Amino acid sequence: MRKRLAILVSLTLFTLVSGAGYRLRAQQTQREGPPEPTVKVGDEAPDFTLLDQNRKPVSLHDYRGKKTVALAFYVFAFTGG
Repeated sequence: MRKRLAILVSLTLFTLVSGAGYRLRAQQTQREGPPEPTVKVGDEAPDFTLLDQNRKPVSLHDYRGKKTVALAFYVFAFTGG
């Protein structure tokens, strides 16, 4: 009987402590919020290099002043989730 009581008390304390830690992490996340962007609307985009569909590097400076470039970001696009 005492063994069952000790197990029940241990499980109850574990549940309470783990739940309190989860709530604390959730509160900290809500307070922080997203970081401030360093590039504002209308600013010139910083230079970067990415790989194209053929795995060849393409840099923004290759097109600067020669063609109009539009950047689009699709969060979680084509990820299947």
